[in-house]
Amino acid sequence: MNTLQEMLIYLIRTIGSLYMLIILLRFLLQLVRADFYNPISQGISKATNPLLLPLRRVIPGFYGIDVASLVLALLLQWVAGQLIYLVAGGGLLNPLLILPMGVVGILKMLVQIYFVGMIVYIIASWVAPFSNNPALVLLRQLIEPVMAPIRKVIPPLGPIDLSPIFLFLILNLCNQFLIPAIAQALGFRGILLLGF
Repeated sequence: MNTLQEMLIYLIRTIGSLYMLIILLRFLLQLVRADFYNPISQGISKATNPLLLPLRRVIPGFYGIDVASLVLALLLQWVAGQLIYLVAGGGLLNPLLILPMGVVGILKMLVQIYFVGMIVYIIASWVAPFSNNPALVLLRQLIEPVMAPIRKVIPPLGPIDLSPIFLFLILNLCNQFLIPAIAQALGFRGILLLGF
């Protein structure tokens, strides 16, 4: 690949990953029923509405799960993967790869969201534990439902909460072993996947 191809692939991956991050944040915030009136939630809604609202007319939600957001993330993953493959000199990808490639890309991005979110969550719990910053409020609303089942199995030891350690362990296992194994089993390269 020449430098121009590498630059184009970098731009496609970066812009696609950022928009997929916004789509998946909207999905997660709706899933955990986060505060819709939070200014960050409002910004995420405005950024995703142009593509998501028309899709919702065709694809309804299912038991509180915003299926249209997941379909949009799958479509974005496939379009970005197709563009990257074309820029790299390949032909058209098989449309049947949309679902498995998109699912792996979404899993990868979800793990990254929670991994980075946990780091910020832990630092904020030391620096500003009772902050009403809109970003930290949303982060708590996003992280707490995932930590609650771990806390039921491993309760805090007085003031020491071990659940973040076990959540990091689970996230690392998914990121380093499970997702690459799925991608390899499905036979596609990681360069086609969005994510950081």
